Amino acid sequence: MSDHYFSRRPGSRGKLGLIRCRLRGSEFEFYTSSGVFSSRRVDNGTRLLVESMELPEGGLLLDMGCGYGVIGIVAARLRPELTVYMTDVNERAVGLAERSAERNRVANVVVRAGDLYGPVEGLAFDGIVSNPPISAGLRAVVGPLVAGAADRLVEGGSLQVVVQSNKGGRSVAGLMEDAFGGVEVVARGGGYRVLRSVRVSPGGV
Repeated sequence: MSDHYFSRRPGSRGKLGLIRCRLRGSEFEFYTSSGVFSSRRVDNGTRLLVESMELPEGGLLLDMGCGYGVIGIVAARLRPELTVYMTDVNERAVGLAERSAERNRVANVVVRAGDLYGPVEGLAFDGIVSNPPISAGLRAVVGPLVAGAADRLVEGGSLQVVVQSNKGGRSVAGLMEDAFGGVEVVARGGGYRVLRSVRVSPGGV
């Protein structure tokens, strides 16, 4: 499994590249490499989440499974008052995300390597966003990601994830329904959908 982008140390030899793209009306540049997810372009799912995600004005945001940093870096530029934590199990991706944050001149980011919520233990977030690795398994990765979010969001904070409609979309929606008591589709396009659940207080509406 060492060649998968969701492994700690990809087995492929790294070859540095640069992606230029326009997101949320601004130009960005991201360092990329073999051994990370969607290394040649910003994938359609990530793009849909970036263009539709709802961001808090301030506080803490977590980009879980950040890859080379697209979602978190865009969020950091859009909301300078946010502190954006970006985490990934893939150490190569983490290094790229750090370099990409510097290249895009966003200073309000913290990039950490590790599995799931381990790198941000003890923190509570105003929002969590993710393009989760469905290929890594619903039970092994996506289930714990969703279930853990409910305990790591402040009241009113939201979990927003992008999924392929015909590849785990209903299963992930069911996980979010179970964890939060509700889920909504906030965007659709290109075979993907963005799902959103909000943490409410016990007995809240």
